[in-house]
Amino acid sequence: MKQNFALHPRLAEDCITLGRFGLCRLLLMNDSHYPWFILVPEKPDLTEIYQLSTDERIRLTEESSLLAETLADLYRADKMNIAAIGNLVPQLHIHHIVRYRNDPAWPAPVWGKFDRMPYTEEKIAVIRGQIDDRFKGLLSEI
Repeated sequence: MKQNFALHPRLAEDCITLGRFGLCRLLLMNDSHYPWFILVPEKPDLTEIYQLSTDERIRLTEESSLLAETLADLYRADKMNIAAIGNLVPQLHIHHIVRYRNDPAWPAPVWGKFDRMPYTEEKIAVIRGQIDDRFKGLLSEI
């Protein structure tokens, strides 16, 4: 863990940690309705992107773009929804949600549409393997 960084309790409760890029922790939202990943810059007390240094903003953009491109390819996305909202969880975090024209919430946002449907341990292992394969050498363990 980066010095003085602590993951917000809500993110820790709702997500599965997959690893760390250079700046961000990579999480999987534990809701199998959608492939839903979250990047959290491992810097203390951040709520907004503009609070990052210029170099960190560039790094965040690179990590987000790499994740989005990889997820779009891996999951054959019709659309990638990427958002940093933070109304309920103030800690800076960026959602990357794979969307399909036939998903349960399409075309509306996914927030609050359905009760969460947690992944099985087997499916988590499959996703972890896919992510590890795609990000070899770029994603480290926590």
